[in-house]
Amino acid sequence: MKLPSWIRRWKNSDLTAGQPMPATNDPEWERALINRMAAEFLRQQRRSRRWGLVLKFGILAYLLLLSMTLVMDGIGGSVGSAGEHTAVVKVEGLIADKTNASADRIVEGLRDAFEAENAQAIILSINSPGGSPVQSGYVFDEIKRLREQYPDKPVYAVAADVCASGAYYIASAADEIYVDRATLIGSIGVRLDSFGFQRVIDELGIQRRLLTAGEHKGILDPFSNFDEWDREFIQGLLDNLHAQFITAVKEGRGDRLKGGPELFSGLFWTGQESVELGLSDGLGSPSYVAREIVGAEELVDYSQERDLWERVAERVGTSLATTLVERIGIGAPSFR
Repeated sequence: MKLPSWIRRWKNSDLTAGQPMPATNDPEWERALINRMAAEFLRQQRRSRRWGLVLKFGILAYLLLLSMTLVMDGIGGSVGSAGEHTAVVKVEGLIADKTNASADRIVEGLRDAFEAENAQAIILSINSPGGSPVQSGYVFDEIKRLREQYPDKPVYAVAADVCASGAYYIASAADEIYVDRATLIGSIGVRLDSFGFQRVIDELGIQRRLLTAGEHKGILDPFSNFDEWDREFIQGLLDNLHAQFITAVKEGRGDRLKGGPELFSGLFWTGQESVELGLSDGLGSPSYVAREIVGAEELVDYSQERDLWERVAERVGTSLATTLVERIGIGAPSFR
């Protein structure tokens, strides 16, 4: 854009080049002051634009570097070993859709590990309090299918701090389970969290207006009555899910289970106690199992983690709505 002539004149004048201002009684004093102020303004604008560009390029470079680091971290393990190794698939955190411990990610990692020619065995490295019955069931069924398809590749579950509920559901599909003596393991049960605010809104004189198509559609509404019929119906659902959980554990562990009904009561034990009860097979870490049990000491991580953009989108998007729904007490049954 072409500058106006008067700007070009003062821009090239001596006053903009560090010359002293004329005296205040000089007829040119006002013009010189205006020129000086305009010149300073333009210098500030140019300085701001330069720093703005530097900041933008800095942010772009940081994001590119972070993205490259995440990508290389995700693929480095699986491509870094050409020899015989033990594959590792992590089950960490809440087992739920759109998390690092979602069924899709765990199953994808398992499939890659089973298909890898040099993977001698698969270790499920578990540190999770449990989560969705559906997600846990998906992983359990896929482990069974892959074990039948690749009978020469054993699967070992190795629990760290916690292997409870849905996490133990998954672990029970493995050939053997190893724990630390202080691991908390078990909690074979189902829970459904909710709240009831009916008395509160009655005391405050608030009228609840809930319209449904279906007599029991609002059965878990925290602001409506929860009568005995509702309680019995929900309890029946939980009992059904619990029975599925028990069946899976018995199928996976078989005659190794030494305890009685208390094993399926929702209680949990230390790793040391779990060995005695038949919930696990021995004490050991992933490196111990790879070295002493598998005989392939090198560990290669096949876990499939969320990329940077997916994690950012989740933080600012649907996770907020999910959190709000959970906080007001309308949730799904969970193995936790």
